[in-house]
Amino acid sequence: MNWSWIPRNLDRVAELTVQHLWLALLPVLLGLIVALPLAWLATRARVIRTVLITVTGLLYTVPSLALIVMLPLVLGIGILNPLNVVVALTIYTVALLVRSIADALDAVPQAVVAAATAMGYTPLRRFVAVELPLAVPVTVAGLRVAAVSNMSLVTVGAIVGLGGLGALFTDGFQRDIPAEILTGIVLVLVLALLVDVALLAIGRAVTPWTRAGAGARA
Repeated sequence: MNWSWIPRNLDRVAELTVQHLWLALLPVLLGLIVALPLAWLATRARVIRTVLITVTGLLYTVPSLALIVMLPLVLGIGILNPLNVVVALTIYTVALLVRSIADALDAVPQAVVAAATAMGYTPLRRFVAVELPLAVPVTVAGLRVAAVSNMSLVTVGAIVGLGGLGALFTDGFQRDIPAEILTGIVLVLVLALLVDVALLAIGRAVTPWTRAGAGARA
């Protein structure tokens, strides 16, 4: 295996790594922004919940390559526009998060909700100040799944020339450079692990009461 390829192409690898990160993580942020109000709506009425869960579930079953190829027709942009990957992965992120966040909100003890209502909290204030913080652990778990999934799915975009570390797969295969392919695989795995650990740390940081509860039980 020609390992000398790696030091000769460090600049390109670094550029593709940065591109891969923003193509994978921007949809996670956008998906969270979209999923939060949808999940809140899903908890308001059973009919709304059924419709939202069904629709988002169906969206997640659409093959990623087919969605990336189809989106330029819907958005009216070129197939090589990175926005295609961002929108496609945002859709998948929403599909993953709506159900998990809705389930987390439904799991909030009714006694807590009733107490907040009795204290004069409006539904919106109660959601932001009471229900959403209690749903953070499950929400972060959903974000971890979405982020790791996106790290893998971004590579599919390389088939239509949209970059990211997947470009190392296609280029390495076409030029028969195993070191390039292996570099791409390892970096995708490392990035997925680092992002997962980072989200886990963020989740623990914003939910100190979970650690306090675990300490009390011990």
